[in-house]
Amino acid sequence: MFGICNLAIVPVRSENSDKSEIVTQLLFGEHFEILEQINQWSKIKIQFDGYEGWVDSKQYQIISDENYKDLSADAIILNADLIDYITAPNNILLPIPLGASLSFLNHPEINTALFEYEGTKKSGMKPKKSLISTAFMYLNAPYLWGGKTPFGIDCSGFTQMVYKLNGYKIDRDASQQALQGEALSFIEESEPGDLAFFDNEEGNIIHVGIIMENNYIIHASGKVRIDRLDHLGIYNPEINKHTHKLRVIKKII
Repeated sequence: MFGICNLAIVPVRSENSDKSEIVTQLLFGEHFEILEQINQWSKIKIQFDGYEGWVDSKQYQIISDENYKDLSADAIILNADLIDYITAPNNILLPIPLGASLSFLNHPEINTALFEYEGTKKSGMKPKKSLISTAFMYLNAPYLWGGKTPFGIDCSGFTQMVYKLNGYKIDRDASQQALQGEALSFIEESEPGDLAFFDNEEGNIIHVGIIMENNYIIHASGKVRIDRLDHLGIYNPEINKHTHKLRVIKKII
């Protein structure tokens, strides 16, 4: 079985319970495979990044195997505004966040609600320099574990969405993203848009941010913010200390 998110933002949880932690989110228009169903819960695998988790079965629309294959083959079209609205014939407005998927609107057999969208769209690969301007759209977004929107986002959700909006696919979690791309030996070799990863005392990757010019970094920690980056890690000038220990810098594109 397969499904598509027909609501603005749907929590994806680690277990089949409303009390379980949110590990990521489905944004409007994202499609997925349904792996298992238990009572009101469905375990899903998101098509874009292969991420798995549990969603409430009342919070999505069933689509056919053919629909799933068609959407997976389509060019990705995303909402490019912080928030916008799609409309239905009964004049109902549905808010959608930055990065919502719009490709299915062209499929009448899926778009049974006859949604229409007239706002700004993004599709295709953009130049690497565009990553930073996209990242600024999330500036001051509050930190939310599992979040993927300007209304709440975590560190790897932030990097994944910035890359997605510019036409590039990276994995969901920081530890997964750290396995992608080419490792650089020094900060001086990096370019704006490269990713910096940070570890804990056990050596596990726990944080990621996007490198900017002049040894700055934009990342989600409390909120999406800009701090200094040096060979030790992230330096927060507000508290005059390093907050994250640098492990590796990766060139993804």
